[in-house]
Amino acid sequence: MASSPCGGGNFDCGLEIQTRSVEQTLIPLVSQITTLINHKDKLKKTEKTLRAIQRVGQAVSVAVGRFVAVGEAIAAENEDLKDEMGLACFEARRAGTAIAQLTDVSSLEQCEGDGRSTVFSDRTGMVKAARMLLSSVTKVLVLADCIVIKQIISSRNKVLVTLEQLERVSTFQEFVQIFSQFGNEMVEFAHLTGDRQNDLKDEKKRARMAAARAVLEKCTMMLLTASKTCLRHPDCESARINKEAVFQRMRLALEQVIEIVTDTRSGGEARALPVSIYAGIKDFKVKVEGLRDSLYCVSCEAVAAQLEALMEKTEDFTDSAYTSHEQRETIIQLCQITRQETKQLINTWRHAQQLLKAKEATDEMELSILKTCQSVGDLRRELHRVAVGRATELLKLHSDHLVLQALKASGGDGNLEAVADYAGTLTEHKEQLVETCRLLCHISGTEPLEITCIHAEETFRVIGPQIISAAQTLALHPTSKIAKENLDVFCEAWESQLCDMAILLKEINDVFEGRRGDKKPYLSLPRPGKHLKTVKAAKLDAEEQTTIAKLGLELCLLTSDVDSEVERWDEQDHEMVRLCQIISSMAYSMYLFTRGEGLLKTTLDLFHQAEVLSDQGLQLCHILHTLSTQLLDEDRILILSETEKLSAACQQLQVCAKTPVQGKSAIFQKVDSSIQNTKGILTVVVYLLPICNKLIRKVGSNMNIWINFLILSVLVDNVYLIVFAHHLYFYF
Repeated sequence: MASSPCGGGNFDCGLEIQTRSVEQTLIPLVSQITTLINHKDKLKKTEKTLRAIQRVGQAVSVAVGRFVAVGEAIAAENEDLKDEMGLACFEARRAGTAIAQLTDVSSLEQCEGDGRSTVFSDRTGMVKAARMLLSSVTKVLVLADCIVIKQIISSRNKVLVTLEQLERVSTFQEFVQIFSQFGNEMVEFAHLTGDRQNDLKDEKKRARMAAARAVLEKCTMMLLTASKTCLRHPDCESARINKEAVFQRMRLALEQVIEIVTDTRSGGEARALPVSIYAGIKDFKVKVEGLRDSLYCVSCEAVAAQLEALMEKTEDFTDSAYTSHEQRETIIQLCQITRQETKQLINTWRHAQQLLKAKEATDEMELSILKTCQSVGDLRRELHRVAVGRATELLKLHSDHLVLQALKASGGDGNLEAVADYAGTLTEHKEQLVETCRLLCHISGTEPLEITCIHAEETFRVIGPQIISAAQTLALHPTSKIAKENLDVFCEAWESQLCDMAILLKEINDVFEGRRGDKKPYLSLPRPGKHLKTVKAAKLDAEEQTTIAKLGLELCLLTSDVDSEVERWDEQDHEMVRLCQIISSMAYSMYLFTRGEGLLKTTLDLFHQAEVLSDQGLQLCHILHTLSTQLLDEDRILILSETEKLSAACQQLQVCAKTPVQGKSAIFQKVDSSIQNTKGILTVVVYLLPICNKLIRKVGSNMNIWINFLILSVLVDNVYLIVFAHHLYFYF
């Protein structure tokens, strides 16, 4: 067998793929390479087949050449990546040339007579070339992704420099000028990090990024009012403390973003999440149930020690001053039962190990395994009930925001004594919320939700004292409009975090009950201060809610249909699935509005939600258009037809949501139209989901090896459009 034109070297990029855009670009390429390598059937050497093979080889070579040209241009502009990118481009070009040579079989006589290596005579050479192409393209893409990280770091550095300038300003004129620059830099940073958050593969990193970006978003407004208050009252100690806390929190959030995108920590090792009770119980049950297959997979001592560690963590519940006596007694009793069942299991386990022929669990041991798992499951359910019940009660208790209103009133009256009294009450509420977030973290059910609980805990811990210092400043300067505005902003942040906690609580319940809770990566909700103050928000009265209730119920049923169709998809990470889940979640919150429930409290909230939902629907239309280009005529016409319907419904909803109206009757009509249009969008989505699921599977399965390889060439040819144009916009 002749030697391979590309040589025997095996190129390994050795870099971890951290983003979905790079992964999704490579998945088809990996699939085609795998098909090529695993294909064992002999191709029929007809003239038509040979001409097709040669065209494919030439197309791959040309496509790789264009791909490499882009990579080399990027290397020229990034000195620190020049050598690595250059090597990857060289290997990609060499692999493309090798494939072109191996597929240069224009006639049967040439194929069989000249003794040159071809795809028919040198299968090993084709495999090596294909592998080298995959490896080199992967490295070019990953290195290009490093440039995106550089852009985020550069943007962060600009924000930090301006942040330091803001902290040192001494005049209003200087502050306004620098804050304008800071705002533009924060917008750029928000766009870059938002794209990165959506692109990250790791759910924990996405959750941490979301938490850090939420801090930056809320702190930007706080920074504005806190700085203005400090400038207006430069000798006020409480104003200075308030301002310094905001700047410190923003710096920590900026640092966390960089830790996530670079996958490093400034202090060295990566931070590990504390093990929650849920995670501990899950791991404990895995070990116990593993005894069915092997009596020696784990030691008795290890199981006993893990159980005691779990029991120790339940003290967060039993030691809490806010846990009722009845709840405490129930938890202690369930812990005791779990200990007894585990002790019995260990006894039967040791007895089984003493039997010379016993390698698997005996019948007696099987019963002990079942009882142990049941007891620890009962404990988990009780802890979930206690934590969720506590959170629900607190959210109801704080829904009227009486303490915040009292602080505002006392501060406005200049009553320092009353501010001190209400500050004590707010501090107590803060401690209750902090402890409740800690309990929710124990039973949240997924690591991303644990991270969200930790973020909520930290937010309440920080904002509570900031509200108090802002109230003290207002009490010292009761006629100061800027001090009043500053207190309003911090109170809005507290209220916003309570809204976020309600969303978190629902997601935890969804996970516990096996529903979609951890599948919703986004839920657009109106934020305080985001709407024009000249627009009046209204609530539906009882008669209007009764009228709209039937329409809302129909919308709810459609969201259930969407969820059911989504669950049938094999590719749960598909972008279409993600968007449909977002649309369904938003529509469900609109349904809750028709019942007078949920977080959409006013018609203004509803219209904002409708506007964002229409944007997501238009993104779905773009994905459908992309899918249609891969389909045959009949299927393509069907998808394009339904896409037009979806696009029209989204645009109609967008126009309806943005159109200003006046008067009670007109507002109600706008609510009705918004929900009707949303129903129309969901109706099309429900129809399209099963069709697209089938077509995507069909597209993936009905390709023979040479069509697959042709698509490989098209994929490589379009990597510039798919990834480089997406990630490296500023370079071209």
